[in-house]
Amino acid sequence: MNARIYLRASTKEQDAYRAEQELMTFCQNNNIKIVGEYVENYTGTKLERPQLGRLLSDSNADEILLVESVDRLSRLSLEDWHHLKAIINEKELRLIVADLPTTHTLLSDDDLTSNILKIVNNMLLDLMATMARQDNEKRRERIKQGLVKAKAAGKVIGGRSKDQAIRDKVAKYIDKNLVAEEVAKLSGCSVATVYRVKKEMRLVPCVSA
Repeated sequence: MNARIYLRASTKEQDAYRAEQELMTFCQNNNIKIVGEYVENYTGTKLERPQLGRLLSDSNADEILLVESVDRLSRLSLEDWHHLKAIINEKELRLIVADLPTTHTLLSDDDLTSNILKIVNNMLLDLMATMARQDNEKRRERIKQGLVKAKAAGKVIGGRSKDQAIRDKVAKYIDKNLVAEEVAKLSGCSVATVYRVKKEMRLVPCVSA
């Protein structure tokens, strides 16, 4: 059985290859041959993505489209998500999500099992895609609200232009499933600065992925 791996991160500063080894190990453990790897730093809220489009174009019927999690494939609107699913179904691909075990049953050729679980999988995929989209929208809104509250309270977010640029970067990475140390590294600042900005924005602490 052949698989095409899709890896995505939202920004250039993030590591799109983070889950590569995990997916390669998954294929090795399940006797799956990797025939393509598609990696991009691109927002998951857009349907038109260069590498995703290339993957779908290259794919053949009965191949596996393997992703780490649903949010790596989609943070799309409901309409775009259904459009993407329609393309995947039209190409007759098996969408397998590493952290969604029910999709692993698609590795089986047992028609009875596949038909029953196909319905379950579709429901779970729809639910997780919706949650991924809503999570993204909530994060954006919390960041905006935090900045507004900080400014309304008269708090200075970066007195000098350089400090402001750093704090803008911290705000960008905060609450993206990164620990404070990772945010600090990506933003080029100290961990203490990360916590100060988080406190000013009154956001919950970052957590590890």
